Formats: sequence, C-alpha cells, structure tokens
Amino acid sequence: MVSDPGTRPAAVVVGPPGAGKTTVGALLAERLGVPFHDVDAAVEAAEGRSISDIFVDDGEAAFRDLERAEVARALADERGVVALGGGAVMDPLSEAALAGHTVVFLDVAIADASKRIGFDRSRPLLSVNPRASWIAMMKVRRPTYERVATVRVDTAGRTPEEIVDAVIVELAGAQA
Repeated sequence: MVSDPGTRPAAVVVGPPGAGKTTVGALLAERLGVPFHDVDAAVEAAEGRSISDIFVDDGEAAFRDLERAEVARALADERGVVALGGGAVMDPLSEAALAGHTVVFLDVAIADASKRIGFDRSRPLLSVNPRASWIAMMKVRRPTYERVATVRVDTAGRTPEEIVDAVIVELAGAQA
C-alpha cells in the first residue's frame, strides 16, 4: 500500500548502510512521479557539513537529535519518497512516527553491502573493523527494520532498477 501522497510520503525507505536507500529511493520517486527527499542529505545541507564531520565535531547524540527532527519534519511535510538514514529507525520517537506509513525495508547481505559502500571510512559507525561492525549493527537493527516495514525487498544481486521493480511489485501486492 502506497500512502496517500496528499497527506504523507508515498513511501519511506529504510535499511542498513549499503542497502541502496538513496539510489533506490530516488529511482522509485522518479518511477512514481513524486519528489525524493533524503534525510541524511537534508541534515548535511542544514548543517553545512557532512554527517562524518557532525559525528566527529559534535558526537553521535547531536547527530541523532538533528536526524530525529528531520525525520519528524519529513514524515509530516514531504509527499514523495523519503529515504531515512540507516540508524534513524533506532530512535523510539522516529520508530513510532513511522506507524501508518508505507515503509520499505531494503534488506541487504554483507557481501552486497560491502560491494556497494566498500566500507569506506566516511561512515562513522563502520570506521573500525567495518565488516564486524556492520554484522554487529545488523544484529541490533534487523528486528527494528522488520518491525517498522510494511514491505521487505531483498536486494541480493539486483541492480537498482531491479530493486525498484521489486519494490513496486511488493507495494502493489500490499495494496491488494
């Protein structure tokens, strides 16, 4: 079920780093003919610096406060596809705010995630032993991703276009 674009985002995309939230979200918005909004990009634009810099300069708690505020604003004001940062759903207020929205969980295995993001050092929560950090992070986050999702799409071995095709099929199935 796609949310009513007159009152809320058409879809909210969630998942771990490397799932393709930004890429798939933008393509999905294009296919649906609606705007795209990336929460991480909005936080960076508002702050005039990268998320990595916010983490280093101000700490994770400060970033999460900014992220929580932007998630709340986006869920209230945006009418297209909204991509959340990988950890946004872990905030209880953000998780609660997702209730009633169409939430797409892009599920990705570590092999695909590592190909997509290369576990570069610009991702603050993956900067030390990136593979082990990603696995540990997913053990904590997976239950929340699954709980908030109205649809789940496995991204394994798929191109962004194929993932969008699968999302559209899942969304249509959820409406039936």
